[in-house]
Amino acid sequence: MADYLSVIQPSADLTIADFDGRGPGTSTGLATGDIRRKYNFGSRVSELQIPQDPFFRFVSKVGKKTTDDPQFKFSEKRPSFHKRYAYCIGFTNSSGVVIANDATLTAANDGGTPVAGDTVKLHMATDYAYQGNLQNVYGNTSAKYDVGGSGTRPRFFLPGQLVKVPMNSATYTVANWGSQYLLARVDAVATSDADSKESVICTCTVVKASGAAELSGWDADNFSPGAVVDGDEVVADHSIANTLEKARSHVVGTAHQEGSGYPETWVDQPYSSNHGVTQIWKTAMAMTNTARATSLKYESSEWGRVWREKLIEHKWDIETSLLFGSQYEDSTGGINYTQGAVDYITNYGNIFALDTTSKTSDDFLDDMSNYLDPRYNNAGATMFFCNTRVYNWMNKLGGYFLNNMKLGDTGVESAGGVARFAGDIAMTARTKVFGVDITKFSTPYGDMNVARNIHLDGTNVELLGVNMKNCSYRPLVGNGLNRDTSVYVGVQTLENSGVDRRVDLILTEAGMEWSMAESHAIWTSN
Repeated sequence: MADYLSVIQPSADLTIADFDGRGPGTSTGLATGDIRRKYNFGSRVSELQIPQDPFFRFVSKVGKKTTDDPQFKFSEKRPSFHKRYAYCIGFTNSSGVVIANDATLTAANDGGTPVAGDTVKLHMATDYAYQGNLQNVYGNTSAKYDVGGSGTRPRFFLPGQLVKVPMNSATYTVANWGSQYLLARVDAVATSDADSKESVICTCTVVKASGAAELSGWDADNFSPGAVVDGDEVVADHSIANTLEKARSHVVGTAHQEGSGYPETWVDQPYSSNHGVTQIWKTAMAMTNTARATSLKYESSEWGRVWREKLIEHKWDIETSLLFGSQYEDSTGGINYTQGAVDYITNYGNIFALDTTSKTSDDFLDDMSNYLDPRYNNAGATMFFCNTRVYNWMNKLGGYFLNNMKLGDTGVESAGGVARFAGDIAMTARTKVFGVDITKFSTPYGDMNVARNIHLDGTNVELLGVNMKNCSYRPLVGNGLNRDTSVYVGVQTLENSGVDRRVDLILTEAGMEWSMAESHAIWTSN
């Protein structure tokens, strides 16, 4: 009979002090000193039944980071170099009247159509918080930032900057947004709270005019696309590439006089803080000594069989908690619950819809273009976990092109021959990473590494995109104590309880750290 440790680490170099090579259920018992002894399995428990718990396998391999506090703190850093944009919500005319951006832009000095050298006063507002550079996340309204909302006033506009302002060629419609542009140099910046919205007024000298055109941007009354899009005021509902960029004014460099002094500067505040908590998982193994001593037909030691099953059960419980848990601190009961992937991403991450009966590859690529836009989420370490239905759907979608879309008798391109057709989503490889079966799909937005996760079956969660750089598994380790997965042998024996039985305990105290919500995504069926 294989000993119980062979399930975890079959290599011969696995040694534990006083371990005599037999499982803790043989009639000879354990070696001297094993009673009530702790065995640390934190680095090996993920080896058990790898395919059934792929998320825990990955996060424990690439994202394990100990903590010495059950309520651990961490910081997030979001750069600002790609966030020097704003929406021109209106302008001030020559009479000092603020005009909404759905009117033709006029020069502030003569009231006519701006030409090079004229002065324009543009009202600029943006849609992310200055503190932490916190931004909208696609499809998620739980922590949305409206254009001109509290804490969003632009701080990066400085005299001497060049600003590219999108203009309409004709009528104020999304189709015409950004069809022309105005180039202007910022001369002065002043704060403004027009219509109770945080904004700045940039007094600019026109460098390149766009003729008699209207500004592209959010309407000054409700600061939303309004009727010209779909009546939805939530910026997060719109694609950066297809909608938002058409309305954004960007800093495009600086221009200064010869012999001029140093310019003004600005400092961003890229950090935000958060916290997580550890959770305690326990699994007990109990059996009378009579049952332990009984030799059975199929597996001689029933205790050894139960031992193996309980380790797997414990790991299964951790996997499901890390997927479906919700962070909560019960001050009354003294119980902490750590944060799970589904709850975190649903509340703070990107949200997309996926119905395998109607979702097309074009629709899916639109989702990917929003999720992996480098102006928004420059993440290159994303693992995708899907249920069985979506796993089959993606393989059918990718495999169709691989197996059917070709020209010629052999389907192989030769010199001077005709090449195969190519698909936007193609299955290119199957491999194992940390023992997990990975299917690689090639898309215009990079390779997708997809693993089937059976725990998502039977839920409305079709696909999870998890950036492994922005999540960590954090076991509690401190003051010489390691609370990562450990087995406490003989916590109750005949000697210490008077009951003729043996009880072992498997215990884990760890938590999940989740950061950079925009780098994670979820696809649901509803």
